[in-house]
Amino acid sequence: MNSSVPAISRPQWWRPDRHADRRPFLLGRNAIQTCLRDFFRTRDFLEVDTATLQVSPGNETHLHAFSTEALTIDGRAAPFYLHTSPEFAAKKLLAAGEERIFTFAHVYRNRERGRLHHPEFTMLEWYRVGADYTQLMSDCAEMLALAAETVGTKSFTFNGFKVDPFAEPERLTLAEAFERCAGIDLLASVAASGETDRDELAAGLAEAGIRYATDDSWADLFSKVLVERVEPNLGQGRATILCEYPISEAALARPSSRDPRVADRFELYACGVELANAFGELTDAGEQRRRFEHEMAEKARIYGETYPIDEDFLAALSIMPEASGAALGFDRLAMLATGATRIEQVMWAPVAEVFP
Repeated sequence: MNSSVPAISRPQWWRPDRHADRRPFLLGRNAIQTCLRDFFRTRDFLEVDTATLQVSPGNETHLHAFSTEALTIDGRAAPFYLHTSPEFAAKKLLAAGEERIFTFAHVYRNRERGRLHHPEFTMLEWYRVGADYTQLMSDCAEMLALAAETVGTKSFTFNGFKVDPFAEPERLTLAEAFERCAGIDLLASVAASGETDRDELAAGLAEAGIRYATDDSWADLFSKVLVERVEPNLGQGRATILCEYPISEAALARPSSRDPRVADRFELYACGVELANAFGELTDAGEQRRRFEHEMAEKARIYGETYPIDEDFLAALSIMPEASGAALGFDRLAMLATGATRIEQVMWAPVAEVFP
């Protein structure tokens, strides 16, 4: 026996007493999923199913994938990955001619486990051809209300926060959030070309009293402010839609027509919890390749590894129509709506904990 792996996984969610405690949350999850399927079908969306195994799991610096390999009959091996999102496959379907699609996909992310994180979880993704990304903001607001109505709750509560899911979400740009929460002029460090000025942003952090390392990049500094000052203040009383991310923080989103320094990207927060991430989709294959290569160079610098680029995805992107798409952490939504306090409570069969 391999002594490095415990013989018994914990916690033992399958014990009858523990299952009885979790079952009300699980039934609520099922009800919400049924309701959201109806939401999409009544709006002429088609439910699709995408492959979990992909030649690339995605090309973002801080996403960590599970790797495996496919064997031919004669034993030759080819690398594959469990996808971190169904995004690449879904966009290929848009290129193929589908116009409104959604999927409940099991996705996999390594180095993630905690109250709000799980190595395997369910992502709800949906795409609208020809729609502005602000339409997805309206979709998200409706889904929050539907989830609450389905389980019969008037509020979401988590970690000391309380949100009215029926209230219209606040819309807040990143620039507004940095100014409000940290007194930092974010866009002063972003040029019209999208290039960033690390020293300019570092000066803002120093004035705001936020500690940082001398070798932190602009992206590192941005993340520190977002995590320490901004995110803890989002989604109080009502949900928050945080929008207009700097171009460098929106690898798959198109530039805003209003300001070239920012992208058509937003994230949805409730009770301080990130629920959804949405883009006006980038369809410039050459620009997408450049962004992927930059992300992988950063990944190599920080983690000493990279993932391949899906050439089929870039080829499909070159014929994909203008579209907007969103990814929502379905388990997190089920948590907030049912009152669960840990993500495993809304998962029928959580992944075993094999580390001591």
